[in-house]
Amino acid sequence: MSIENIKKDFETELANCHTLSSLEELRIKYRGQKGIITLLSRTIKDQPKEERGAFGKNVNILKNNADNLLNNKKEELKVIELESKVESEWIDPTIDIKLEKGHLHPLSEIQNKIEDIFTSMGFVVLDGPETETEENNFEALNIPKDHPARDMQDTFWTTDGNLLRTHTSAIQVRGMKNLKPPFKVIGPGRVFRYEALDASHENTFYQVEGMVVDKNISVANLIASMKTLLKEVFEKDVKVRLRPGYFPFVEPGFELDISCLICNGEGCSVCKQTGWVELLPCGLVHPEVLKHGGIDPNEYSGFAFGLGLNRLVMMKYGINDIRHFQSSDLRFVKQF
Repeated sequence: MSIENIKKDFETELANCHTLSSLEELRIKYRGQKGIITLLSRTIKDQPKEERGAFGKNVNILKNNADNLLNNKKEELKVIELESKVESEWIDPTIDIKLEKGHLHPLSEIQNKIEDIFTSMGFVVLDGPETETEENNFEALNIPKDHPARDMQDTFWTTDGNLLRTHTSAIQVRGMKNLKPPFKVIGPGRVFRYEALDASHENTFYQVEGMVVDKNISVANLIASMKTLLKEVFEKDVKVRLRPGYFPFVEPGFELDISCLICNGEGCSVCKQTGWVELLPCGLVHPEVLKHGGIDPNEYSGFAFGLGLNRLVMMKYGINDIRHFQSSDLRFVKQF
């Protein structure tokens, strides 16, 4: 095909382009890597020596002319499409549109309140990654491989051998490695467990882990701190009970239960008809955990606790199903 014929065909097709997408198709056809004009320019070296100069000059003129026409057409079509959008998507700025103000999710509100309560008691708020190492999530907490306690926390594993943290205790592990005692820390955050869902169990939920390390720490210090927390959160005295519990990272370990505020202790689906809700697993920090964090257990002791934020919010607001938090149902969120 001659240069003149290519020029005529290009200009005819260009005149029939009425959208930016069709223009882009035309550009690729003629000026793409395998476009007609691009391939034509590669034949310059194959022309007879005496004709090569004139042929190359004409090809360059064709190429520059096509580029200029494509650019001009593109700007023209941009203006046309913009005018079409302005006409079809016109908005009257004088219309009085009432925008609803957003607000914090109840989990965020309670987390902020708990952080304020603990910082007023001298605690430091720490953070950590949601994807953790097996070392920080298990082994540093006295849960070695093949330990039966791992069955208590069904785990989401990643392909690189890491995991989605099953508790925010991993934040405490990082804190022990970076802080020197005495210290008081809390670590709020999202955690993940491969669990069957029901009214009181979710596979994604929120916790606040806390740890105090100092000299001569006892169970009395633990109970006093937890009572202060619950009284501030619920703004009243609540009925609690402390019973023995097993957790590899504390010794002795306890379960601090709260009288179910959904049914006033009479029994419901949230408390599984017992009248009590597990709220605060806690205990004195196991000496092996202190050792792993580089702390001498002969000189220091401590207490630790894990607070379920979702269950705390459920008790405070009378929410009867933990699955509402992850439902994205605005009817639920707008109540708060």
